[in-house]
Amino acid sequence: MAGSYWIETLGCPKNQVDSDKLSGVLEADGLSAADGPADADLVVINTCAFIDAARQESIDTILALTDVRRPGARIVVTGCLAERSGPELADALPEVDLVAGFGERTDEWSAPVALVPKPAPLRMDLLNLPRPAARAPWAYVKVAEGCDRACGFCAIPSFRGRQRSRTLESILAEVDSLGVAEIVLVAQDLASYGRDIGQAGAIHELVAEAAQLVPRVRLLYLYPSELNQRLVDTVCSTGLPYFDLSLQHVSRPLLRRMRRWGDGRRFLDRISAIRARQPDAAFRSSFIVGYPGETEEDHDQLLTFLEEAQLDWAGFFPYSREEGTYSDRLDGHVEPALVAERISELTDLQDRITTTRRAALIATETEVLVDAPGTGRSHREAPEIDGVIELPDDLPVGSMVPVRIVDANGPDLEAVPVGEARPVAPRWDSGPVEATAWA
Repeated sequence: MAGSYWIETLGCPKNQVDSDKLSGVLEADGLSAADGPADADLVVINTCAFIDAARQESIDTILALTDVRRPGARIVVTGCLAERSGPELADALPEVDLVAGFGERTDEWSAPVALVPKPAPLRMDLLNLPRPAARAPWAYVKVAEGCDRACGFCAIPSFRGRQRSRTLESILAEVDSLGVAEIVLVAQDLASYGRDIGQAGAIHELVAEAAQLVPRVRLLYLYPSELNQRLVDTVCSTGLPYFDLSLQHVSRPLLRRMRRWGDGRRFLDRISAIRARQPDAAFRSSFIVGYPGETEEDHDQLLTFLEEAQLDWAGFFPYSREEGTYSDRLDGHVEPALVAERISELTDLQDRITTTRRAALIATETEVLVDAPGTGRSHREAPEIDGVIELPDDLPVGSMVPVRIVDANGPDLEAVPVGEARPVAPRWDSGPVEATAWA
């Protein structure tokens, strides 16, 4: 039965992929996207449960959308929070019609609006759902679900399960179907793609094959121990030297308490080696602040690391106590006020570094992908999380354009064309699209 839907997505890019694929299921069944949640027959909230703040945002969003739904519309809560705390969430939120993890039968999600053609008893396989063509010149592509690591602070394996990699063929089919100029490969542990199916190192073949289909291949969430010379060569060979490294901290004792590999010196050595090979390489990372046992000395080590590493981008997040994780049993929990103070100090330092590095690009030339009228990105900017490059409004969306940087405003740059725009995403369409299915 036809109807309209609205999906509200919270959390990381991996959640956005899930929402995109859910959109494919809905549109394949004849539903159409609503203009907003107040206009939809079915409102789906794809939640995040990674840390306390994310869970609170999910709850606040659910309550806000139940207030604006129109008479007869149904609210379905799915995603990480539903998978982790489904029964408790359902009891706490009587306003919600259904709390369902992605593993639930979708034909029970909605009535009278059906999400799948009956009588098919479809279960939501996040890795193999159909997906509509992209509505922008770039798209996230999830290559695996779950994680085999045992980081002390992370509860994700407890509700997403062990790593489960997709086949190379299914990923490439999805990449080809999207009609974009840039794909952003994501997974909880991207560099380990294929290891669970006896194909360790498959990430190299995947990147090489994907680069034959789209001009840009970007990788997010690289575990630092996996960043060997071969992976560096693979990333650089795409012409998009962007390294998103999941470091979390630099103090060796603290990283061991996190059940993580590495230390600040090892990280600096790898960053320096990459820059020696590829001077214009861009680096991003994220760090947990206030992990149990973090001392002032640990904090000072992180500040010193940031000064030496000169990362282009970095994010800082307060440690969140997660029931059932290894860190929940540790002593030495840091007072929230001290955590906030440390985050402020780290953020101020990184903001200065980012601003300085961006200003240093003035008068240089680069190539940008035009994401939207007046906005583009070079290899240094991942979509949605980094700064942007402001451009003339008349440059064609979906084209690659050589530009000169003429100004900087904090994380953002301003540029003017120095050559002709080259269409590279001719199949990109900002209007209605049909779902595409693959095996």
